[in-house]
Amino acid sequence: MTWTTLISAEELGVAIDRCVVIDCRHDLLNPQAGSTAWAAGHIPGARFLHQDNDLAGARTGRNGRHPLPNREALAARLRACGLHRGQQLVAYDAQGGMYAARLWWLTRWLGHEAVAVLDGGIDAWQRERLPLSTDVPGPTQGDFAASRDLTRSVSAAEVLATLGSPANVVIDARAPERYRGEVEPMDPVAGHIPGALNRPFSLNLRPDGRFKPGPVLRGEFETLLHGRDPALVIHQCGSGVTACHNLLAMALAGQSEGALYPGSWSEWCADPARPVTRGPNP
Repeated sequence: MTWTTLISAEELGVAIDRCVVIDCRHDLLNPQAGSTAWAAGHIPGARFLHQDNDLAGARTGRNGRHPLPNREALAARLRACGLHRGQQLVAYDAQGGMYAARLWWLTRWLGHEAVAVLDGGIDAWQRERLPLSTDVPGPTQGDFAASRDLTRSVSAAEVLATLGSPANVVIDARAPERYRGEVEPMDPVAGHIPGALNRPFSLNLRPDGRFKPGPVLRGEFETLLHGRDPALVIHQCGSGVTACHNLLAMALAGQSEGALYPGSWSEWCADPARPVTRGPNP
């Protein structure tokens, strides 16, 4: 069986020997938190990839806080994790998929379909009383290679070109107070892209950190889009990480996911010529 959106802790417990498992835990305000958590205890065999380095490219100050990595560099990292062509990859975190969804999207961007997020993350794994390990996996090498991407990204120029068009819509995955421009803890400018709708990624989750059922998510996104084509949606957040959570939720809902704007708000607001709006959903 191949998982392409979510995998449960019980399913992973059975299939783990044929999977490559990646620990994506992270804290935007404490970049060492993920590796520290991994060292203290991780799913057996799991390797750690860092959001700021392994899963992002070089920052210029104008391309966002988590620009897309070089495709071949990321493919090489996944090979070094032991990933083979067609092999099941599983990403997990401790934040309801907030960071694991980024690897899910990136892996599909490299053309690999067999990738899933552990539903409920490491907390769900522990609720099933499955073991943790502090062992460091030994060196390995897979044969994974990047191929035609299975998803879509857009540039700031492409987002700018859609502004004011009734056929296109931007969905912002940040918290409501950041979207409204009331606070901005990460970037130098507060507010949102004009016309963007706010769908905080946390709305995709149940209280226990697992995703809501697909039909529920579908209904919620249909209400938000109000008849607009999901295929035309552009997803963004602060730096292109939590926006992937909304992409995953739409895939789980059986909808076309739309595109990711990887630079997101941190890139958008770096250019003072780009328009900014503050206030609630339009």
